[in-house]
Amino acid sequence: MSTLEVGSKAPEIIAKNQKGETIKLSDFLGKKVILYFYPKDNTPGCTTEACNFRDNYQFLLGKGFEVIGVSVDSEQSHQKFIAKYELPFNLLADEDKKIVNDYGVWVEKNMYGKKYMGTARTTFVIDEKGYIQHIIRKVDNKNASQQILDLMEAK
Repeated sequence: MSTLEVGSKAPEIIAKNQKGETIKLSDFLGKKVILYFYPKDNTPGCTTEACNFRDNYQFLLGKGFEVIGVSVDSEQSHQKFIAKYELPFNLLADEDKKIVNDYGVWVEKNMYGKKYMGTARTTFVIDEKGYIQHIIRKVDNKNASQQILDLMEAK
């Protein structure tokens, strides 16, 4: 379990996006990155969150942010999710669970008394130098973009 906190250097990410292209977090140095982890493509909460980022994407770009989503789904699953909801940003496939483990978001969950491992919905805001500026553990799916902007203004 990772002990990442605000001020920590964000762990490097090297992963394939929905197009099979290798994406590295270090490629985004000089930009602020919204790195959001979500449990599963095409599920209600995850779709709401992704569509909120989609609807505010141009505004976020204008504020200097890049948006990157991460789940343990496959590239093919991401392709379908992006096509269905016209998502304009990268979704990284973390099928080997390296990224979710590096960021400490692969956790034991409990639903209806059944315990299982899954991704804790978490958003990391990473600054231009690659350091974690904010960690949002209670993500408001419907207002995910505004939640980040409110944190940035409060700083």
